[in-house]
Amino acid sequence: MKKQVLDSGYSLAEEIANSISHGVGLVLGIIGLILLLTQAEKNGADAIAITSYSLYGATVILLFLASTLYHAIPNQNAKRWLKKFDHCAIYLLIAGTYTPFLMVGLKSPLAYGLMIAIWSLALLGVIFKMAFAHRFEILSLVTYLVMGWLSLIVIYELAITLSLGGVVLLAVGGAIYTLGVIFYSSKRIPFNHAIWHGFVLGGSLCHFLAIYLYV
Repeated sequence: MKKQVLDSGYSLAEEIANSISHGVGLVLGIIGLILLLTQAEKNGADAIAITSYSLYGATVILLFLASTLYHAIPNQNAKRWLKKFDHCAIYLLIAGTYTPFLMVGLKSPLAYGLMIAIWSLALLGVIFKMAFAHRFEILSLVTYLVMGWLSLIVIYELAITLSLGGVVLLAVGGAIYTLGVIFYSSKRIPFNHAIWHGFVLGGSLCHFLAIYLYV
């Protein structure tokens, strides 16, 4: 029996899997933000730390919310706009994930410089995606990966400041995201996008644990 393919390019079953997978991420993101802020208050964190955790948590929630809505809502006009927000949210998530490491963990001139660079790239990426949401997808994918691995600029400082566990979680999270791109790009694999979502969940979890336990 031939599967029903929707205008999005995925079957109904695939879109359900896509929606549920990142719906789970949305719930976990909300829980994670609550845990981070509760721990920050308990530890007497300063305003910069609380703002950094809040910004990080907000970008995680935004990413999973945008993705869940994009895959769950069938209306094609809504989907076109939600796809823009979904892709914009990726840039914001990358910058948001950097923020606690740079502003709370390191707090060095190099970290501040990278913070400015990453957020500038993220904002430029948002503008680019709003203008060209359905074009230049390979360029966008490369940009996401380059932004993520720019963390190597501060890897020496991170190795000194964070314990080994924190650095390992950070690196493993980046590796999971990167490996997931294989499935994101492999359109012929059934449920490839839901599998990609699984990698996003895994990478996000590693980075959350690195922040929660070590930053």
